[in-house]
Amino acid sequence: MPGLKEIDPEIAAVIRSETKRQAFMLDLIASENFASEAVLEAQGSILTNKYAEGYPNKRYYGGCEFVDGAENLAITRGKKVFGADHINVQPHSGSQANMAVYFSVLKPGDTILGMSITHGGHLTHGSPVSFSGKFYHVVKYGVTRETQTIDYDSVKRLARDNRPALIVVGASSYPRIIDFEPFRSIADEVGAYLMVDMAHIAGLIAAGLHPNPVPLADFVTSTTHKTLRGPRGGLILCKKEFAKTVDACVFPGIQGGPLMHAIAAKAVAFKEALTTEFRNYQKQVISNAATLGEELQKKGCELVTGGTDTHLILVNLGNTGLSGKIAEEALDAAGITVNKNGIPFDTKSPVVTSGIRIGTPAVTTRGMKEDEMTVIADLISQVLGNVDDKPTIKRVRDKVSDLCTRFPLYQSRLKE
Repeated sequence: MPGLKEIDPEIAAVIRSETKRQAFMLDLIASENFASEAVLEAQGSILTNKYAEGYPNKRYYGGCEFVDGAENLAITRGKKVFGADHINVQPHSGSQANMAVYFSVLKPGDTILGMSITHGGHLTHGSPVSFSGKFYHVVKYGVTRETQTIDYDSVKRLARDNRPALIVVGASSYPRIIDFEPFRSIADEVGAYLMVDMAHIAGLIAAGLHPNPVPLADFVTSTTHKTLRGPRGGLILCKKEFAKTVDACVFPGIQGGPLMHAIAAKAVAFKEALTTEFRNYQKQVISNAATLGEELQKKGCELVTGGTDTHLILVNLGNTGLSGKIAEEALDAAGITVNKNGIPFDTKSPVVTSGIRIGTPAVTTRGMKEDEMTVIADLISQVLGNVDDKPTIKRVRDKVSDLCTRFPLYQSRLKE
């Protein structure tokens, strides 16, 4: 068969342009990473051709003996990575993983206690624009003004007052370690199920560098493409007693045929996560985030919670006079990719924001360490202090390109 360049040169050009963008820009988006060539190879394989509705050895189609092998490997490895009784590797995304858990134990109108998105939570933890906010009655908890960390006492009060059916733990822009034990205690007191969405910190947990929620929570969900550094997709971990219900809620509850190429790529990622190299990588991710945060503070940046324990930093731009939108656009022009992000008690809209979120998983995958974080902090500071100065933006972009050239990414693909 003809290749992509012959069949669709426009899409081939898009892919090549994106390959160059990733190779020559600094990716500091906390929810992004660079999958290995092995993961990419599995995800781009002919397994995409196979329909496999159902589960291994219980399919609705013939010819599944080999894709059954891929899913069984993903199941065995995923359970080992996280120490789980049961894993479902079929969810297409973290959002669908969350939906499947909700559908497995909740009825429409039931109460969920989840972290407010304005304080660092996620859309699927009860935002009114998400299915979670439309199907369920949502009570929100958050952080204190003084410490900007989770207010566990407030969580307890809200749980006692509202008696939620499910308590959701996890965040998309919270830079500190989450203590899961108080949530387990609160859930037990009020008779609620406990679900942890560990999408952002799954890689840190896999490496033993963040408390593991699996022994404490009834359900744990995650994406596979952030710190875990796998393909885009989701997973659900749960206690054995919930296995059949969860599986039925994924298929046929909310999904049809699983993406067998993605599941094979998840299996590869889980195998990588079981290595010493992966643990050392996660240690470097955390060290790089700490160094980058400290260096930004030296440049006058204000960090939410005053620092980080994880892979991400949340910068409060209040003392700069900039919005997150302006900062994101200026940094992007300089070759540095971040995302605008709300901060606790933000007064600006979600499309403008008062902060930016910065993460170190992707630059650490390239091999960058503490010295490079010092350089990156200086480049960010130069841009934030001169957002309208084109010579400064160009000078920083040239330095970014030089830095990226020293830490090459997907070199063979750039030659295609």
